[in-house]
Amino acid sequence: MHPRLSALAALRLTDPEQKVAATRATAAVAATDSIATDPLRVVGDDIGVPGRPERPLRVAATAVQKRSPFTPEGRAALIHSICHIEFNAINLALDAAWRYDGMPEAYYRDWLRVADEEAQHFTLLHAHLQDMGWRYGDFPGHDGLWSMCEKTRDDVLARMALVPRTLEARGLDATPLIQAKLRRVDTPDALRAVEILDIILRDEVGHVAIGNHWYRWLCERAGRDPEATYPELVARYEAPRLKPPFNLEARGQAGFSAEELRALSAAAKD
Repeated sequence: MHPRLSALAALRLTDPEQKVAATRATAAVAATDSIATDPLRVVGDDIGVPGRPERPLRVAATAVQKRSPFTPEGRAALIHSICHIEFNAINLALDAAWRYDGMPEAYYRDWLRVADEEAQHFTLLHAHLQDMGWRYGDFPGHDGLWSMCEKTRDDVLARMALVPRTLEARGLDATPLIQAKLRRVDTPDALRAVEILDIILRDEVGHVAIGNHWYRWLCERAGRDPEATYPELVARYEAPRLKPPFNLEARGQAGFSAEELRALSAAAKD
């Protein structure tokens, strides 16, 4: 099967373990085989996208109950929330690889590799959550990541601008803060979570870099200035406003320009 159609098949799966296995198998094939760039999209092919289990219950971000990481249940809820983000990130990467015709082979290969790494992250977190006595689905989760995916489904430039280099880049900022809290907890399960988050942060720098690369490539193809286009897309699609503190080092590694980093640094001081 064409790797992009395999990505669609994995995207439609509702069982997390089956989705992980299908994603990893698709990425393994795409890493070694050529990926034809002929158009694949047909009317109605987005039925069943994305495949998600009945649980967790999906709620508004404001309805997700805050729990202290200094209690066992609170730490489980925290790990679950990150696990939920990674499950959504599998779907986001599969969708980016499948949805958009007319991109170079390297684009599809990049996003299938991202999907594979997100599947690895989900597996690590879910195993840790189970070691703590819980499972994915035991706490509610919000739908913010996928809602932006829906908004940008017809615009690959907006998708690259507003998912990897906006929403996922927020993870670069948030992860060190979460790790600091878990180090203060200083229990074996908290310190194991810190180790897993080290892996995730390292990989997510690469994922955001891929988003930055293809955003700039698309801007160049369209004859648009990346720095000027970004705020236009933020306003058009009502993307969340970025809030400090910013992990400027990780953002720099992920390919944000010096001008963008200066603007973020100035915003953090306001």
